Amino acid sequence: MAAETGVVTTASAPEEDEVAGRGSGRWAAGTAALSLAILLGLLLGFTSGLLAPGLFRPGDTSAEAGFARDMSSHHAQAVEMAILAHGKSTNPDIQTLAADIALTQQGQIGVMQTWLKNWGLSPTGRQPRMAWMPDGAGALKDGLMPGMATDAERAELRAATGSDFDLLFLRLMLNHHLGGIHMAEGILDLSDDEQVSALAESMVAGQKKEIELIQTLQGRINSR
Repeated sequence: MAAETGVVTTASAPEEDEVAGRGSGRWAAGTAALSLAILLGLLLGFTSGLLAPGLFRPGDTSAEAGFARDMSSHHAQAVEMAILAHGKSTNPDIQTLAADIALTQQGQIGVMQTWLKNWGLSPTGRQPRMAWMPDGAGALKDGLMPGMATDAERAELRAATGSDFDLLFLRLMLNHHLGGIHMAEGILDLSDDEQVSALAESMVAGQKKEIELIQTLQGRINSR
């Protein structure tokens, strides 16, 4: 957000607009640094996917392809919200959590997109969301995959500030992780592919740990 123009009235104390400008500069620098790190993470994810292409070639309507496509989209929303939280929150613990989520999930997107390329499949398929899971259609809510934030919730998050922002981000990310775990556990029940299973297991383990941290941060903020 650009600083408003104003008149400096003293040499010793900057006007609020100047302070806001510095804050905006720090926000932009921090966001740019995180974006660069995310790009590097994505490239590493692509590399990881290429290092172990394997012999398994799922079909276009397979559970593995559906999982890779849907989880990539699911992750993309988490990355979006995490970048926002890293820039807007003034809570160092939330900033760290947000950076970890953005970097980890963007790297995993790179892995899954590389799988699809190696399998000779497009990033998007013709089947509806969650069609690869036996209970997939029932898991959708207003067309959204499990745990995903609605457009209204995302708009509310962008408009929120202070502790209201922190608590809303934590609540939305908690729900997002629970939905992601449901999807990752679903592919573990359906796939025998070692690469797919290994990534899904790491998602479940990592997001369960982050849920514990989210709940701890919620308790700290609510107790103030």
